[in-house]
Amino acid sequence: MQEGTLGWISIACWIIVFSPQLYENYALQSGEGLSLGFVIIWLVGDLTNLAGAVLGNLLPTVILLAVYVSHAPFPAPRHFALCRWTAGLTLSARSRIAPESAPLLPEADRAREAKAGPSTRAIVFRYVAAFAFVIATGIAAWGVSRSTDARAWAIQILGWTSAVLYLGARIPQIRKNVETRCEGLAPGLFVFAIFGNMTYALSICAQSMDGAYLVKNASWLAGSALTVFLDVTVLCQFFYYRRQDGAIAREREASHE
Repeated sequence: MQEGTLGWISIACWIIVFSPQLYENYALQSGEGLSLGFVIIWLVGDLTNLAGAVLGNLLPTVILLAVYVSHAPFPAPRHFALCRWTAGLTLSARSRIAPESAPLLPEADRAREAKAGPSTRAIVFRYVAAFAFVIATGIAAWGVSRSTDARAWAIQILGWTSAVLYLGARIPQIRKNVETRCEGLAPGLFVFAIFGNMTYALSICAQSMDGAYLVKNASWLAGSALTVFLDVTVLCQFFYYRRQDGAIAREREASHE
């Protein structure tokens, strides 16, 4: 009873978790608040989470949640980040076919381009490699799943891979927040993510506190519980920068009086 209630509360949180960021993106007509690395790594984590949950025959609510979050990115804020990436690829392609008569870039512009970071080709290669790794992991897990021991290992590999990806996904977002001061980021996304992860972990624990059961679900517990701390970090960043911006605005108003 308790695990079912907590599981469905968690699902409800994840259903609406994207809504604040979706609204923010529409209001600003931009998806710049989200880190593309955060988006892609989170999605890959969702896919490995789904594979591990199904293979491990976990709680129905855990499997249902894994199915939902692995198919939610396109109507959700992650879609905006992917669209932004596509727009960048289009712009890059157009720039390559610019007429030869176009004026040369000023020295300052060339310097900025030199510092622009990795090329589009390098970025594409990274994400293709990440997806190839996930697909290879899934195929390997399927191949060895006929053996009970091998199946257990495959479940744990997928579960811990998912946990590491969920944790790693927050790092690019935390770094981006330092650069953008959380502009365009909706804190509600992380509030619902925290509550969703907490109820998710509690639903697993409410089912049983048996040692073997907890070991089997350890990766899912770790992935949800530890992610909460990083999501709290993001919220702290948001309120810290908002407080700083407010103080700067008040100082400017005082200086004009």
